Amino acid sequence: MDIRRRPPKPPLPTTPLHPHSASGVVASKPYGAPTSPRASDALPLPLFLTNGIFFTLFFSVAYFLLHRWREKIRNSIPLHVLTLSELAAVLSLIVSFIYLLGFFGIDFVQSFISKSDGDTDEDCNIHCSMPNAIVSKPENPIDLSEDEEDVINRVVSGEIPSYSLESKLGDCFKAAKIRREALQLQTGRSVEGLPLEGFDYESILGQCCEMPVGYVQIPVGIAGPLLLNGREYSVPMATTEGCLVASTNRGCKAIYASGGAAFVLLRDGMTRAPVVRFSSAKRAAELKFFLEDPLNFDTLSVVFNKSSRFARLQDIKCAVAGKNLYIRFRCSTGDAMGMNMVSKGVQNVLDYLQNEFPDMDVIGISGNFCSDKKPAAVNWVEGRGKSVVSEAVISGDVVTKVLKTTVPALVELNMLKNLTGSAIAGALGGFNAHAANIVSAIFLATGQDPAQNVESSHCITMMEAVNDGKDLHVSVTMPSIEVGTVGGGTQLASQSACLNLLGVKGACKESPGSNSQLLAAVVAGSVLAGELSLMSAIAAGQLVKSHMKYNRSNRDITKLGS
Repeated sequence: MDIRRRPPKPPLPTTPLHPHSASGVVASKPYGAPTSPRASDALPLPLFLTNGIFFTLFFSVAYFLLHRWREKIRNSIPLHVLTLSELAAVLSLIVSFIYLLGFFGIDFVQSFISKSDGDTDEDCNIHCSMPNAIVSKPENPIDLSEDEEDVINRVVSGEIPSYSLESKLGDCFKAAKIRREALQLQTGRSVEGLPLEGFDYESILGQCCEMPVGYVQIPVGIAGPLLLNGREYSVPMATTEGCLVASTNRGCKAIYASGGAAFVLLRDGMTRAPVVRFSSAKRAAELKFFLEDPLNFDTLSVVFNKSSRFARLQDIKCAVAGKNLYIRFRCSTGDAMGMNMVSKGVQNVLDYLQNEFPDMDVIGISGNFCSDKKPAAVNWVEGRGKSVVSEAVISGDVVTKVLKTTVPALVELNMLKNLTGSAIAGALGGFNAHAANIVSAIFLATGQDPAQNVESSHCITMMEAVNDGKDLHVSVTMPSIEVGTVGGGTQLASQSACLNLLGVKGACKESPGSNSQLLAAVVAGSVLAGELSLMSAIAAGQLVKSHMKYNRSNRDITKLGS
């Protein structure tokens, strides 16, 4: 995404999303486009000072007028006869009332009429262009009585763009059906076997997937119960890999038989890091010092936090590369994964900084110092999303009877495989056996962004003999689990059902953010179970045998091929 900040230009048009979509909002404004004036812009002062002035003005003139009108009533003077001071007081009262109504009243009503982007469905990618979003009145609508064959032929010929079918037909299922048939004609390839019916295509419109032609079926298995911090969880895992659910289930069994696992949330904050450029390294450094000065943090927080009820700026860290500055913002995001929320907050701050540093050239809203969907040391060290550590003490008897191995064998294998072997390979965040397996399966089942499995699978697995070598202490430390329980794919029926199974569906009203934090803890606990079981299988020499038994079909392949 290469978006630069230039002198003011006319704002570009935005495309409204489907009026019934889950977010109920319009698409984001083009980066750098002027924002609409707000009541809080009445004075070029900090927000709290502006509010204080108008509050004081409102109550002062109200008291003055009430006092004057009481005197007029006592002296039988008509109330409509105003002195110059009274006229000024009436005007001041009207002005302050309009400000307070604009600042508090309108935002309060709008928060119930149309939920803001950052409060519910924050996980919709801010970079998406959603060309097939339905508008209130379709442009050049297609007559629904028209023969489908004719419509298909018009799509194949290019007369009707494929992405516009939803807006022209007003029927998401029919649009997918026609697009599917046109695709088969255009490519000469059949997609038979790809399911079409039985899916709510309207639920993904403008939010999850563009130009659908069907959906992919992935089986969901259940591992557990996972005993975590004294509570039991049945963990849904969507996967096509044999042995994975069974192996994780065995790990859950071992943990349960040993009294359960525990977790600790170390930190919770999503990041976004724009890159800006100056004419000199000196100017870039000046902005770095300005942003990292504690005296400026409160002002920047107020500007940033206007993006959402749940966005709360936590810290800002900067890195200079010549005359370029990379600014890493971290903020809490409630129960949303929060990429959209933090991006809007960053936009607010960049707009504010443009006034203070007019020579600042914004190269991109993301400069990869975030770092999103890429293995990066900054996430391994600083964390991104939820940073969780989960641990358990597995008794020696359970290691022998359930895991079919010994404590010394597991400790030695972990040291040589997960620690030494990964170091030799130059691993970045990959000091584990197969954390990505469990993370991916839970992500698919619960509607998370599968691409964020990259950094969410950062994990270091530790094993140590305790209690005079009789028992095993095992832990997984995962610094960047990026999950949410609202927005994106979490609102789809299947994924919503899996979240409901875990007891973390939607946003937690009593304690915003606790549902997504619990989901991250379940991910870490499940990884703990998966690591324990796989390492035991390797230590016992059972890995190949297990896969030959559970990961190979007994069906006659020759018959299937014919």
